[in-house]
Amino acid sequence: MSISGASGGKPEYRLADRIQQVAPSATLAISAKAKKMKAEGIDVIGFGAGEPDFDTPAHIKAAAIAALNAGDTKYLARKGAALVDLIARKLKEENGLSYDRAQILVSNGAKHSIYNIIQAVCGPGDEVLIPAPYWVSYPEMVRLAGATPVFLPTDAGSGFKVSPAQLDAATGPRTRLFIFNSPSNPTGAVYEPDEVRALAAVLAKRRLLTISDEIYEHLLYDGAKFLSLAAAHPAMKDLTVTINGHSKTYAMTGWRIGYAAGPEPIISAARKLQDHSTSDPVSFAIAGAAAALEASQEERERMRAEFDVRRRYMVDRFRRMKGVQLATPRGAFYAFPDVSAHYGRKLSGMDVKDSLTFAEACLVGARVAVVPGGPFGADGFVRFSYATDMASIREGLDRFEKWLEGR
Repeated sequence: MSISGASGGKPEYRLADRIQQVAPSATLAISAKAKKMKAEGIDVIGFGAGEPDFDTPAHIKAAAIAALNAGDTKYLARKGAALVDLIARKLKEENGLSYDRAQILVSNGAKHSIYNIIQAVCGPGDEVLIPAPYWVSYPEMVRLAGATPVFLPTDAGSGFKVSPAQLDAATGPRTRLFIFNSPSNPTGAVYEPDEVRALAAVLAKRRLLTISDEIYEHLLYDGAKFLSLAAAHPAMKDLTVTINGHSKTYAMTGWRIGYAAGPEPIISAARKLQDHSTSDPVSFAIAGAAAALEASQEERERMRAEFDVRRRYMVDRFRRMKGVQLATPRGAFYAFPDVSAHYGRKLSGMDVKDSLTFAEACLVGARVAVVPGGPFGADGFVRFSYATDMASIREGLDRFEKWLEGR
């Protein structure tokens, strides 16, 4: 980075081209604005960030405290190898996938895991297929690698799912990678096992490397079933990097523990990158993450069941609102209603023309924070997270409905 400017004046900084191509995170931006309003004493109800409101289970915190007290505060955490073995056991028992230690890399959150893999396998001239709507960080990570995101549009009519024919038609000579996310952020869509197998058949035929983001694996509702993409076809284990982590399942967002499992050459390349950036995750967080996998999963199920109660309430409320259309989410903890019927209106003194102005007007007028769908590749929609308490959901939806009705 070069610095220029007159002597004594304000310097001008020239930033790298790659960072100027990256958009700020819409989810973090709306949450920051809502937090600022709250700090100013304004009563805001936030449906923004995808973060469980539950506290991390006590046995996980106790394990981290014990690690601290035992002096496990150095590089190469004592529980590091044990955590990798527990992840391997989890993948074997729950997903039917066998990996050795060299095929698993623990990183500072699943986001970090995805970033590592994209950086390791993508570069200028490569194209990366991403179904839309998508998590906001996927295309930005692709651009940071110098590659080009190519979006595969879906809609409520398709259940927000890409079809095998669509995937096959989009794959070309420059296609390097496919990014798959089920259950989905932001839509809550879940690909059923037969649908996963059908996509896997195309990916196997095309020999297309895939990142399968399975961070919401255990947040399923209405009898939805989960199948890991790497287990969906005999060829896919060698073509898939499975991403998962502890943030959503165990209410451990601030602990920053995620992992990638896949072909050893790719994991080795990602490990090389991580060695020169962040090295290992926090030592005592690793101890807590190991405890999460070692112990009973009752707390995991308790949280999932509570999310389901909130989900069903939110779906019912949206279904009764005028000018709001919602495809029922069957996974994760998001509702993604279509609010485009309200575009063209003046709300809270603002001309609402897209999801961004809708979200801004909603925050000002209803004191409700939602995330605009535009950065997710779906500008007719906004995202509501139901990873918040039921009282806030009721009050927030009351405010939202009254605001839409002009009351």
